[in-house]
Formats: sequence, structure tokens, C-alpha cells
Amino acid sequence: MLTREGCPHSVLAIKDALEALEGRWKLLIMLSLSTGNKRFKQISKEVGGITDKVLSKELKTLEANKLIKREVHNTFPPTVEYSITQHGTSIEKILDSLHDWGMEHRKQVIGK
Repeated sequence: MLTREGCPHSVLAIKDALEALEGRWKLLIMLSLSTGNKRFKQISKEVGGITDKVLSKELKTLEANKLIKREVHNTFPPTVEYSITQHGTSIEKILDSLHDWGMEHRKQVIGK
């Protein structure tokens, strides 16, 4: 629960969260990975509309924030798989809340 007394700490915490998840794609990538490990092209297909360059950049940022893990398998040619880290699974509650809010928002704005 946010309080006025804790406002500077709350603002800092929310700022950190927004910086880790900012942009159009990161939460959608996390949603894609929430159903299991995926390869680059699988993520790209599920997210839809994202360029390979942007997806690569977003994956690197999510990995730097310890939300996903990149694993290179010793195959020929090498295969790379992405998965959610234990820390990244904490975002599932946020995704669920955003889904619920988004459905209600659609009803309010679109009427469906």
C-alpha cells in the first residue's frame, strides 16, 4: 500500500520497475515466455509486429535486468533458447492485473 510518508521510496521503486519494463514490447515478450521456453523466431511470431533488431535489443535488456535467461545449446548449428528467470516469474501478477484492467478498459472505451 502506498502512503504519503513513503512517497519518495514508492516513486523510486515504481521508477525502477518502469525502467525495467518500459516500452511497447517487454511485457509482451514476458507474456510469450510465460508459457515456456522459446527460441527467437517463436517469440517474434507470438509477439507479432516486432522487428528482429528491436526484439534482440529488448531481449538483451530483459536479460540485463535478470528477468529472462538466454541459453545457448551445444548443437550444430547452435540453438538459443530464452526462458523466464525465477525473478522474472514475479511479473506474472502484473501481467494478470494488466490483462484484467485491459479487458475492463476495452469495455469502457470500445463497449465490448
